[in-house]
Amino acid sequence: MKIGNQHYQTIWLDESDPSVIKVIDQQKLPFFLEIKELRSVEDVYNAIDRMTVRGAPLIGAAAAFGIYLAALEISVNTNPLSHLHNAARYLVSCRPTAVNLAWAVDFVMQKLNDEMPVEELAEVSRKAAIEICDLEKENCRQIGIHGLPLIEEISRNKKGETVNILTHCNAGWLACIDYGTATAPIYLAHDKGIKVHVWVDETRPRNQGARLTAYELGEHGVPYTIIPDNSGGHLMQHCMVDLVIVGSDRTTKNGDSANKTGTYLKALAAHDNNIPFYSAVPSTSIDFNISDGLKEITIEERDPEEVLKIEGLLHGRIEQVRLCPENARAANFGFDVTPARLITGIITEKGICNAGVDSIKKMFPDKFN
Repeated sequence: MKIGNQHYQTIWLDESDPSVIKVIDQQKLPFFLEIKELRSVEDVYNAIDRMTVRGAPLIGAAAAFGIYLAALEISVNTNPLSHLHNAARYLVSCRPTAVNLAWAVDFVMQKLNDEMPVEELAEVSRKAAIEICDLEKENCRQIGIHGLPLIEEISRNKKGETVNILTHCNAGWLACIDYGTATAPIYLAHDKGIKVHVWVDETRPRNQGARLTAYELGEHGVPYTIIPDNSGGHLMQHCMVDLVIVGSDRTTKNGDSANKTGTYLKALAAHDNNIPFYSAVPSTSIDFNISDGLKEITIEERDPEEVLKIEGLLHGRIEQVRLCPENARAANFGFDVTPARLITGIITEKGICNAGVDSIKKMFPDKFN
């Protein structure tokens, strides 16, 4: 996608120095566009942990490049495979909910063996990380292609009037490598001349909707309106939402879907108002080893300070201010699980399927033993 007139990915290898991975620092958006350099496994871990990079496909790609950087760190006194396995465990431990993180690390590690010289370990892991980036970009592009007819049909039924789409958190290109998941059909519809408008949940406590989704939609010229997280139900009751599309950090083989906390409430409201609710999910975000999202998906609990404070631009600087009494306590669950019964369909790179094990198995038969 573009920022201004320049095309960006969210992560890339520095062409002039292949020991450097470059990322867009999402902590600074939408106020400042800054590129951060990652030069070590520790840099990658911190970038994921502090949400310099975030979004399931992107943190997977970042972790894959982390294995590559770990290979570059190998010295004559290092046991190569032991070092890489330690780096892999360290990176996977960073964020527990998104399945892409462990999947991407495992994807790279399976290509490495103790017969390889150090130089080959680095080269193979570098190519694997780039392969993941290319795969995720294509997954998102295909999600856009398969999701577009949903918007086209609503537009036809409304005789060309604006299609109002609600989304939660940021599942755009900033969360991925390019295109995005939930936003990919929206971008394609807009580019095709279909009138679309996006209701953007602010997505407390880190405001990924207000800060990131709004930013990238604006850069692409897609009309949007930021709303408080609790406004979605009201909009649905008053026929102001035609379609809900969200992303997913981990979807079970039965169709339960973990996404940013608050998604479940939107699914309930959509179900009560007969509004289609779709989850845009690349297969890399489907955990084919689990079937009960409520019992088997680990929900990340984040720093309570994210709830107690809010961050924004003040006098040209990004500052935090406290929202509540000094002695207040807060709980900060990063995700919730939307049961499959509330999901109209899952948009994948292979097409749209029902949120159920039979439909998912038919779409991805090779993933089931």
